[in-house]
Amino acid sequence: MNKFRDLANTIIGAAVIVVLMRSFAFATYHIPSESMVPTLEVGDRVAALKFPLGFSRYSLVGGQYLPRFPGETGRIPGAMPARGDVVVFRHPRTGEDFIKRVAGLPGDRVAIREGRLWLNGEPVPLTEAGRWSYRETDGGIAAVTAYRETFPGTEPHTILLRDRRSATGDMAEQVVPEGRVFMLGDNRDNSSDSRFSSMGFIPVENLIGRAGAILYSLASCEKEPGLRCPPRRMLERVE
Repeated sequence: MNKFRDLANTIIGAAVIVVLMRSFAFATYHIPSESMVPTLEVGDRVAALKFPLGFSRYSLVGGQYLPRFPGETGRIPGAMPARGDVVVFRHPRTGEDFIKRVAGLPGDRVAIREGRLWLNGEPVPLTEAGRWSYRETDGGIAAVTAYRETFPGTEPHTILLRDRRSATGDMAEQVVPEGRVFMLGDNRDNSSDSRFSSMGFIPVENLIGRAGAILYSLASCEKEPGLRCPPRRMLERVE
């Protein structure tokens, strides 16, 4: 009887530790789509650190059933992300978890013109970094140009723009409301993000954690002549 009680206590203790770690330290997120290529590939498993952004009810396991935390942002402490942070967040309409890059903070004026981000009346600097093609998960082939994009005061990161693109991803200038952020995917022409009414600006309360590292990758593809094949990565910092 004592053995069963000891085993039960061990299992309960382990479960409590897991819940506490996932609520207050970090959560892991599986990349299901191509919206953040090449920063994150389909099949990557990412660790999202919670303490850099503080905590909201969405940070906690099962916290969506709790009342909103006090304060203007619903976070304790009321920390804000920085432009350029890659963040996991709770979709305000569907309740699913998404991962995108913070491109605008409260009060920023943001616009997308011919695929390029404009911030507070100025184009965000872009430097061309190569061209390639890759096979998408639906079987099609996308020809893209890679650019190094640099937000003010940050290190550059890579985005993709299709060589043949439509204007559906462009956006007239808008002001990011108080308590919300503007999120973009790095694969700009293959991302559902804050440009579209289906998502819109994201409440700061909905932020779960900042992506810190790619723990491991299950990304795989068959090598084809002339097509990029994503690398498998492990314990790599998210740029």
